[in-house]
Amino acid sequence: MRILKVAVVVMGVLIVAGTTTLVVLIARGLSTLGTPRAATPQAALDEPAGSRIVAMTRVANGLALALQGGGEPDRVVVIDPASGRVLLRVGLSR
Repeated sequence: MRILKVAVVVMGVLIVAGTTTLVVLIARGLSTLGTPRAATPQAALDEPAGSRIVAMTRVANGLALALQGGGEPDRVVVIDPASGRVLLRVGLSR
């Protein structure tokens, strides 16, 4: 009987602690709703119409995009995700 009382008290404390944590996290999230976020940089790739991104991967100093179409051979463009600036263009021949 004593073990049951201890278990009930412990579970009650856990429920109160969990509810308090949940309320605090929700309140903290709601308080940042009106805060403006930093603008996300956008990259202008200057690729011809009809080009499409077929793959992308993170590389050491940027983001590599594999492009196809647009009347040009397949190519890879590496951009800097922080600034949106094009770092490298590589044309692939078949």
